[in-house]
Amino acid sequence: MAKESMKAREVKRAKLVAKYAAKRAQLKEEGDFQALARLPKNSNPNRLHNRCKLTGRPRGYMRQFGLSRITFREMASNGLIPGVKKASW
Repeated sequence: MAKESMKAREVKRAKLVAKYAAKRAQLKEEGDFQALARLPKNSNPNRLHNRCKLTGRPRGYMRQFGLSRITFREMASNGLIPGVKKASW
């Protein structure tokens, strides 16, 4: 499980990205890179990190399912993910 503070930090970054998305696009279109550099660093979408929706684990993230590899495997073994059959793992 990820720390609650790390999850909260990701939520805060996601809000900043959404808030400054239009302004960032406008400044890029104009070519005003000095004004772009003055925006908050966490408003850059590159700063976002994918995390598992259930556990908050940042590594081994499977984008198609929004889960970490460990959570995906547990759910597939329990038959909670439709269309996934257990192979030889």
